[in-house]
Amino acid sequence: MTDDVIAYGIAALKKHGVVDSGEAKTLGIGAMTDARWKEFLATMAGIGLYPRDLDLTKAYTLAFVNRKVGMK
Repeated sequence: MTDDVIAYGIAALKKHGVVDSGEAKTLGIGAMTDARWKEFLATMAGIGLYPRDLDLTKAYTLAFVNRKVGMK
């Protein structure tokens, strides 16, 4: 890719808040929370993809996230 294409891509990501929106504004890039995972499970269980009593704590860890990466 040319420098112009890369610059366009970066500008588009910033314009649309792809990387730094939502929880990433306070927790940093790659932010995750237990609440967001619970919301995800409720949505997926609501359409029958997962059982409502699935223990999501076995599917993820917050040990490596929410460290305010990318924040000024």
